[in-house]
Amino acid sequence: GPKRDGVSSDKNLLKAWPDGGPPLVWKATGVGVGFSSVAVVGDKVLTMGDKKAGADKNDACFVVAVKRSNGEKLWESNVGQAGGNYTGPRSTPTVDGDAVYALNQFGSLVCLALADGSERWRVDLPKEYKGESGSWQYAESPLVDGDKVICTPGGRQATMLALDKKTGKEIWKGMTPTGEAAGYSSIVVSQAGGTRQYVTLTSNGVVSFDAETGKLLWRYGSEHKRFADNTANIPTVVLLENPNQIFAAAGYGRGGGLVGLTSSGGKIEAKEEYWSKELANKHGGVIRVGGYLYGDHDDSGRIWCADTKTGEVKWTRKDRAKGDGSAAMTYADGMLYVRFQNGYVTLVDANPEEYKLISSFKLPNGDENAWAHPVVVGGKLYVREKDTIWCYDVAR
Repeated sequence: GPKRDGVSSDKNLLKAWPDGGPPLVWKATGVGVGFSSVAVVGDKVLTMGDKKAGADKNDACFVVAVKRSNGEKLWESNVGQAGGNYTGPRSTPTVDGDAVYALNQFGSLVCLALADGSERWRVDLPKEYKGESGSWQYAESPLVDGDKVICTPGGRQATMLALDKKTGKEIWKGMTPTGEAAGYSSIVVSQAGGTRQYVTLTSNGVVSFDAETGKLLWRYGSEHKRFADNTANIPTVVLLENPNQIFAAAGYGRGGGLVGLTSSGGKIEAKEEYWSKELANKHGGVIRVGGYLYGDHDDSGRIWCADTKTGEVKWTRKDRAKGDGSAAMTYADGMLYVRFQNGYVTLVDANPEEYKLISSFKLPNGDENAWAHPVVVGGKLYVREKDTIWCYDVAR
């Protein structure tokens, strides 16, 4: 969503679903294979996918727009090379005004017209900035802030990069001392220490750059026992109610921790307040609801709830009969909407006292390795399933 926190502002939603799930409004097929979620803006729903570029052409990665009312395809625009360690793009398009910004798995960043998908500008992060992604290619969604679009090429020329959103021309490059590869996390905007800054989780740890200058402000967790040398660092960091606190987690047996930030003499210092292996999260994401965090333990389907202040785990889901594997979540109107790797979608009470499953259903073609995050907006639940977008009515 607009705040990159997985929290929907929707109200008056169903508190339970009928047997078999909420009513299906429409099903859109042919959007291409991939792991992108959807961006819902105005009368359009946008996503990305690998598909044939033409009858006699190889596959390519496309941004695809469908009608919000019925799923009918409106346009598609070729971003670049298809494929990857897992076939298909991982990024979700970002919309700002009349423009769409999209990053494919091989580092092609494009700006398209929202109306018809026509291309306005293009930047190749590996070629133009010697960008270095992780083994599973690029996965972040570009951030638009003011007149800038910001992304994470990684590598020794531009750990983070800010471009003019209208022209694609460079505004600044931000570097860390090690020039590490990009992670798979998306950038968030923080006001820690009273300074506007861009924070993300790279392959080596959490980093922050000054929004105006691109100066590196602080780093956290760049040692082996935290984020460094990990197989992959994926979840987007979580901003807390206290602007000077940020939560970050990773999977593969690592964990999650809270970092506190203090500002003095124009410098920001990062200090770990707690760390727990129980708070590991591979790629389902962590969501904050009030004073509590909700995540999935390391791609297992064992959802957990923890106190933001202490990291204490309040409960962990034990029954995985319906819903197993990575759990991607969003929050709306008191409920967690959870999309499991094995095709189940569940409605869970966002209650820090106990795990309480309310409703569940299985997507008709749900299968392994479908990891796109669900989206709730305008009384509708959108679920991306490989080549298909499902739209369900969840309004009361």
